[in-house]
Amino acid sequence: MLQLDFMQNAFMAGFIISILCPFIGLFLVLRRYSMIGDTLSHSSFAGVAIGLVIGINPLITAFLFTTLCAIIIELLRDYYKKYAELVMSLVLTFSLGIAIILISSGKASAKVNSFLFGSILTVSREDIILILIVGIICLLALLFLYNKLVYITFDEEGAKTSGIKVKLINYIFTILVGATISMSIRVMGILVISSIMIVPVATAMQLKKGFKTTLLAAICFGIFDIMVGLVLSYYINSAPGGTIALTSVFTLILTIVFERFISK
Repeated sequence: MLQLDFMQNAFMAGFIISILCPFIGLFLVLRRYSMIGDTLSHSSFAGVAIGLVIGINPLITAFLFTTLCAIIIELLRDYYKKYAELVMSLVLTFSLGIAIILISSGKASAKVNSFLFGSILTVSREDIILILIVGIICLLALLFLYNKLVYITFDEEGAKTSGIKVKLINYIFTILVGATISMSIRVMGILVISSIMIVPVATAMQLKKGFKTTLLAAICFGIFDIMVGLVLSYYINSAPGGTIALTSVFTLILTIVFERFISK
């Protein structure tokens, strides 16, 4: 298995994703932003469709379109402060409308399944380079903004009072979410990207530890879920996205059972 080029590519891409997605996901969960992950993952569908139709690498167009949607979400949240879910629905409707029109035109339908469900066969060296570059940039940005993000997550008003540029950091963070999602679609698939951002975090939270420990545990669970999911998808010939999603859910269930057994 490991001697196959496409599996090497899948594991390299999966490893980068498994570190970055739970890192982003912990902040999303604690800030009650979980729906942003779902919204932007479906927005990336429109970006992929645009790339397939015009003949550009879909990861690039997905990144650009998802970034645009992330900015739109932050802009609209200022107008609908009490109805954040309404903003998500608006952006989701807009994105899916574009995607459906382009896919139904017949110019992109042949390749769309690999992006919807993920495919270990289609991860190329070009994709790896792009994922690596975007992943490193996102990770460095998160590490640079780490203390401010933690402060904003737990006390946004206090962060504003202390002089932190909360609005700017929220824009940057939302763009980082979009970038992370757009580079994960090759392995995870559009339909289940948000699962690897949220479920490992939910699993890590069962340990009931501090913030940093929960973050490290979420990353470890993310790595485990993706690696096991990729191996299983190879042997049972299934889409990696769904296999990884199920692996992450089973890991969560086992962790809950184990935690309750230990606490008795």
